[in-house]
Amino acid sequence: MKKFIYTSLFALAFIACNKESKDYVTFSGKITNKNSDSVVISNPQFQFNRVIKVDENGMFKDTMNVKDGFYRFFDGKEYATLYLKNGADINMSLDANEFDKTITFTGDGSKESAFLAQALLKQDELFGDKELMDLPELDFRAKVSSFVDGFNKNIDAASLDSTFVANQKQSITGLEKYLTKVYNDKQYLAKTLAAGKESPKFVDYENHKGNTTSLDDLKGKYVYIDMWATWCQPCKNEIPFLKTVEEKYREKNIEFVSISVDREKDYETWKKMVTDMELVGVQLYSKGDKTFADAYRVNSIPRFILLDPQGNIVDANAPRPSSPKLIELFDSLKM
Repeated sequence: MKKFIYTSLFALAFIACNKESKDYVTFSGKITNKNSDSVVISNPQFQFNRVIKVDENGMFKDTMNVKDGFYRFFDGKEYATLYLKNGADINMSLDANEFDKTITFTGDGSKESAFLAQALLKQDELFGDKELMDLPELDFRAKVSSFVDGFNKNIDAASLDSTFVANQKQSITGLEKYLTKVYNDKQYLAKTLAAGKESPKFVDYENHKGNTTSLDDLKGKYVYIDMWATWCQPCKNEIPFLKTVEEKYREKNIEFVSISVDREKDYETWKKMVTDMELVGVQLYSKGDKTFADAYRVNSIPRFILLDPQGNIVDANAPRPSSPKLIELFDSLKM
């Protein structure tokens, strides 16, 4: 009897050791209505990229040696986030026609990926609420707090990897801060930067001719402002459209102003680009001054602003030159 017990204990210890020494994750699954003959698992930070073949029935399977962490799953059309650790044996299933709604995970080490899938659905529901950013402040804060509290309650109730939990709690805090900032910026734009309000001003910005220009110097004309930088490709994509608009309204009562927010190390690049690309209008360099940009809550560029001849705001977030709505707006003003 003792021999049997010792043998059994040895066998269990042997199995446990084998399980602990497993230096790979087994990842398999089935995709209904597949988009591709392969899927890709990747993490650029780890320089990891694995292509897994999907058979005619939508089945796939592979073993991978990984570093613990988050990975991107790509089926040829859409993405999902996985959490992988060596030793896991994860099975995934989904219908590509309803990608996010049908993802399920089973097997050892799958709880983290399953949690991510469900959390993403709830997050999409929150972001899909078109009224969220227009709610009264107390209602907005209550709704976001309820979402965050629910997330934390769910993750605390689950038995998940401690590193994963710490990362997700940090992420949800970041999401709450992001949503609050977006809300505050939108409310600021709607109130402080509403149409008819006096515009914040820039003072003595260097112009390309070597002099300085202030916003007050342009009173008496409509002013269409382009906040841009030489390193910003979307900004440069707007330049041909801006040139066309400038030519169309060259004889009208409007001044086109481009304000470069380039860093000082890119000053010469700005000067050269203005010359090489034959940029017209009033070309200004902010030289690190963020007063005007901050007043308009410029968080991304390009950003366009339209002011009236009295220096009041027409549109604090005006259409881009590439948008037909800009011409509609200009024409409606009968410049």
